[in-house]
Amino acid sequence: MKKTLLSVALGAAAFGFSAYGASADTLSDVKAKGFVQCGVSQGVPGFSNPDDKGNWSGLDVDYCRGIAAAVFGDATKVKFTPLSSKERFPALQSGEVDVLTRNTTWTISRDTSLGFNFRSVNYYDGQGFMVKKALGVKSALELSGAAVCVQAGTTTELNLADYFKANDLKYNPVVFEKEADATSAYDSGRCDVYTTDQSGLYSMRLKLKEPDNNIVLPEVISKEPLGPAVRQGDDKWFDVVSWVHYAMLNAEEAGITSKNVDEFKANGGPDIKRMLGAEQGSKIGADLGVSEDWAYNIIKQVGNYGEVFDRNVGSGSPLKIARGVNALWTKGGFQYGPPIR
Repeated sequence: MKKTLLSVALGAAAFGFSAYGASADTLSDVKAKGFVQCGVSQGVPGFSNPDDKGNWSGLDVDYCRGIAAAVFGDATKVKFTPLSSKERFPALQSGEVDVLTRNTTWTISRDTSLGFNFRSVNYYDGQGFMVKKALGVKSALELSGAAVCVQAGTTTELNLADYFKANDLKYNPVVFEKEADATSAYDSGRCDVYTTDQSGLYSMRLKLKEPDNNIVLPEVISKEPLGPAVRQGDDKWFDVVSWVHYAMLNAEEAGITSKNVDEFKANGGPDIKRMLGAEQGSKIGADLGVSEDWAYNIIKQVGNYGEVFDRNVGSGSPLKIARGVNALWTKGGFQYGPPIR
């Protein structure tokens, strides 16, 4: 008799493994092998992108380094696996990577049927459209009949179909598995329009032959909360990954940066000392499964959320994306870190 997926899952769980063969104690596995294996994009400037020497940078890359800083006290103990949209979920399910830090949208189906857990959103985004200025289009509502470049295996495909159907517009989808192929097709004129998350559009525009000849249209047609994803049934690892983001947010809110964190650690109030591992008798780190100075290591080596945002996608980067809804809640945005206590 064939085994059902449920029976496989139950049998695997009894031995500490998921139905996909990945360990249900990733934190212990990561400590044992000595590095964090992060699934990243195949190249999205500002988020996860390699240079010509294979050195990775970006907001999602910094989150991977933040996890390593929390676990090892060393942000360099990371390895990156570039994954297409189609490859990313099997890679996480199988244990090929420990975590996806790769512009991945949190949806109910990914939370349930795919067996992943999301909690922290490190970038609130929304899908948009880019066209060449020469097309003379000012609104997505003028795109009826257009050829639209889109990546396969993404929420983008469904959002695109829903938007055009809801507005009684016709379009010709030109689908690619790899972002680089879609970009090349758009740049060569094979498509009239390119659609993806707006952050991705700003990133992709930097790769075009004539970036200034392309504009991002004003419409935002979806909610795209992006953040790290881990496998279900792995609560210790889930907590570590989530609280890396919350530590960065709490640090920014308190005015703690990579440059002044030592001063705060020495002279801060009880709540600051508790967060930075300088309060005697605190067991926050032990309860999380890491050292007591885990948050200090993240901030010192990687930075607070504002620092990470600004240097990768914000005012200190070529993208110059405004904080917008990614501002702290104290400044009218959505970013809010639960208390570390």
